Amino acid sequence: MTPAENVKSLQPSDAGGVGDISDNQQKWVELNANITTCRLCPRLVAYREEIARVKKRAFRDWEYWGKPVPGFGDPHARLLVVGLAPGAHGSNRTGRMFTGDSSGDFLYAALHRVGMANQPTTVHRDDGLRLRDVFITAICRCVPPDNKPTPEEIRACQPFLEAEMDLLSGFKGIVALGSLAFQQVLAIYRNHGRPVGRLDFAHNAYYDLGDGLPWLLASYHPSRQNTQTGRLTPTMFDAIWQRAKILLDGQWDPGTSNRG
Repeated sequence: MTPAENVKSLQPSDAGGVGDISDNQQKWVELNANITTCRLCPRLVAYREEIARVKKRAFRDWEYWGKPVPGFGDPHARLLVVGLAPGAHGSNRTGRMFTGDSSGDFLYAALHRVGMANQPTTVHRDDGLRLRDVFITAICRCVPPDNKPTPEEIRACQPFLEAEMDLLSGFKGIVALGSLAFQQVLAIYRNHGRPVGRLDFAHNAYYDLGDGLPWLLASYHPSRQNTQTGRLTPTMFDAIWQRAKILLDGQWDPGTSNRG
């Protein structure tokens, strides 16, 4: 993986020339190289590579990514979005978070409606998608069988998420997509000695974590299971991003907030 390929997880206008990048951009390049070459979890390595070898009939002409997927978006973002893991024929195929499957279609259309994405659809890494004030990542970087990473596999990926959080030094809030992402974000802060109490996951639940930490907003994951059953509708999802924008702009909504 070359520096040019690794820096693609940042947006084109933020990447700079490969031979002339800032110290911060170089740290992103190095982090993404560590992510995309990771082979710590034998079960996930075998599964992601088998999916990439066998392929889905609809994508048999594709060269699957078949590696861990780095985060994607604005490296100066104030909003961090944390999902679960790559999809078998989505991110594991395209190499970019939430790209190439129905979950990504649902997510990026919603971000576009609130002005956080420059286009409502995404199909591959070089399709021109750019995010505004948003960085998207996940708690697990390899596609897991049945979309269920083990606790050990999530812990193995935790340093990657923490490194991204460190590089995104100016982020103000987190949207956690799904209960596993929600709980892992809380676990990271607790593991670093932050006094974060027991918090309950619910769609559109907001928590002020206090102690100088970012606020946390919970959302159902835009999985096909949720969107096709009506558990998560476009209106419900739009409410998450509209609320996030209000919070980023410093407006306060005490009637619908919770304290962590």
